[in-house]
Amino acid sequence: MPKMKTDRGAAKRIKVTGTGRLRRRRAFRSHLLEKKTSVRTRRLGRPNEVSRADERQVRRLLGR
Repeated sequence: MPKMKTDRGAAKRIKVTGTGRLRRRRAFRSHLLEKKTSVRTRRLGRPNEVSRADERQVRRLLGR
């Protein structure tokens, strides 16, 4: 059976922390920022964890 390949798009977007958690960037921070409050844009700048519902699928994409 051939080796499993890592999904390169997922690998560039999601990082695995030292404790094994999956970190990702938040959406809605790229443009149209003028109408969003500064509090909201600041919060969108912080990384977030992948939800538990998606974690299994994302780990498979990363080859873990």
